[in-house]
Amino acid sequence: MRVGLFATCLIDLMRPEIGFSVIKLLEQAGYEVVVPPAQTCCGQPAYNSGERGVARDLAEKMLREFEQFDYVVVPSGSCGGMIRVHYGDLLRDDPELMSRYGRLRGRVFELTDFLVNVAKVELQPGAFKGPVTYHDSCSGLRELGVKAQPRALLAQRGVDVVEMKDCEHCCGFGGTFAVKYGDISTAIVDEKCANVHASGAGTVVLGDLGCMLNIEGRLRRTGDTSTRVLHIAQVLAGDAGND
Repeated sequence: MRVGLFATCLIDLMRPEIGFSVIKLLEQAGYEVVVPPAQTCCGQPAYNSGERGVARDLAEKMLREFEQFDYVVVPSGSCGGMIRVHYGDLLRDDPELMSRYGRLRGRVFELTDFLVNVAKVELQPGAFKGPVTYHDSCSGLRELGVKAQPRALLAQRGVDVVEMKDCEHCCGFGGTFAVKYGDISTAIVDEKCANVHASGAGTVVLGDLGCMLNIEGRLRRTGDTSTRVLHIAQVLAGDAGND
């Protein structure tokens, strides 16, 4: 079966190595992976800023580029949530687009949800060193129900997960929220970083690069140069650098 990988803007521009880890995982699960070269943004920044016309154009573009695939996999809860939850709002006034979206929607999955519930992978234990703590990103958790899936996959790989306090609380990023409300965002991420430290784990793992950059950036700016911040795809694929 063919999987279309919606790579996301942040992975494409900031951490392409995460995308390669995702491809490795999907290919190991037996899927043919295609990355449509013309893909761009899911439209979430425009949607959250009230630019519905721009967001709608991007939603229609995404449909054109991905509706051919058996599945669409998104290594980001926020982009996955935008496609699975909010495209219906954007396209509701166009019956033809809504029909096409309705056929695609059920085939769009966040990465760990796909690996657990569609691919039903059985990963081999790895050699990842040290405990990790897991941050539940808001959109993945609340819009897509991603909670048990990443932990189940980490357990398959033999990774010791130490739960931090308030692991389900926001990291303060929230896309444009971090720009519009910088002081509030900073207070939220400071609390998240304190909980990471209190967990005793030397690594925080998560499934959304926006959260990842926000947490890692704050850790580094406050003098923490040792705590690792990794996308779950890197850990599961054995690309974390300490296997």
